[in-house]
Amino acid sequence: MSFFKKIFSSDKKETLDKGLEKSKTSFLGKLGKAVAGKSKVDDDVLDNLEEVLVSSDVGVNTTLKVIERIEQRVAQDKYLGTDELNGILREEIAALLSETNSGEETEYTIPDLPKQENGKKTPYVLMVVGVNGVGKTTTIGKLAYQFKKQGLKVVLGAADTFRAAAIDQLQVWADRVDVTMVRQDMGSDPASVAFDALESGVNQDADVIIIDTAGRLHNKINLMNELTKVKRVMQKVVGDAPHDVLLVLDGSTGQNAFEQAKQFTAATEVTSLAVTKLDGTAKGGVVIGISDQFQIPVKYIGVGEGIEDLQVFNKYEFVDSFFK
Repeated sequence: MSFFKKIFSSDKKETLDKGLEKSKTSFLGKLGKAVAGKSKVDDDVLDNLEEVLVSSDVGVNTTLKVIERIEQRVAQDKYLGTDELNGILREEIAALLSETNSGEETEYTIPDLPKQENGKKTPYVLMVVGVNGVGKTTTIGKLAYQFKKQGLKVVLGAADTFRAAAIDQLQVWADRVDVTMVRQDMGSDPASVAFDALESGVNQDADVIIIDTAGRLHNKINLMNELTKVKRVMQKVVGDAPHDVLLVLDGSTGQNAFEQAKQFTAATEVTSLAVTKLDGTAKGGVVIGISDQFQIPVKYIGVGEGIEDLQVFNKYEFVDSFFK
C-alpha cells in the first residue's frame, strides 16, 4: 500500500520542496553513506540508520520506534535490499505521523461553533504560546492573513505586554493584513488585554480571535499561573475559550525545540504545534520527533519568509518532500 497517491498542489508543494531542501540533502547524504557497499538491510545498516536518524534531529525515542518498525519489515520479508530503504522509511514515518496527525489537510480551517447563550456568534479563540525569537508573532500575522483571505473577520490581542517591541511588531502585522488589534500599554496585565480582545471580537462579530502571549521561559509555576489566568479571564467572555493552544517552535534549534516543547506542555495544555524556520536549517527531522514524542498534532510549518510560506502541515506532502 502506498501513502503517496495524493496529487499535491503544485505551487505549495514546490515551496515545501524548496523549504526542506537542506534537511533532505543532509539526510539523504548521511543515508547514502550508511548503506554504502551494502545490498541488504542487515544489523550494520540498521545501526548506521539509527545514527543517521538521531543526528538528523528525529530524536532518540522516535528513532527507536522507526528502527523497530523496519526490523519487523526485515523479519517478515527476510530479504530487503538497501535500494528499498528510502521507500520503507517514507512509509513507516508517514504511518508514525498518522498516530498524531490526520495529515490530509491542505487549507486553514476553523470548526463551526454553536452560538453563545445571548445568540451572538461564538468566535474561534486561538491562544499562541512560545518563547521569544521562535517566529511567534510572524506566525500569528501569517495566520491572520490566511484566515482573512478566506473572508473571515479576525481580531488580534497583544497580550505579550512585557516587551514594547512585541506589541509594536504585532501592530505592524495587523496593519499589513488589515485586521483589528486590541492593545494596552507595555506592562499591562496580559489577562486584561485578552479579556478586551475577546469582548471586542464578540462585539464585532469576529470569526477568529488570536491572542499573543508572553514569550518567556521562566519557571513552570509562574508560566502555568500566568497562562491559567489568561484562560480563566477569557472564559468570562467566551465560555469554552481558548479552542486551541498553539505552541510555536523554531525548527532550526533542533533538540532545543524538544526542550521548549517539554517546558510548555508541562505548564499548560498545548493542543497543536507550529514548527517554523525549516527553510534555513538541515534539522527538519525535528518535526517527526516532536510530533511523535509529544503526541500533539503539528498543524502548521514555516518553510520560508513569505506571507504564504506558513503552510498547513500535511504529513504525506512533508514525508514526500523530505525523502524525495
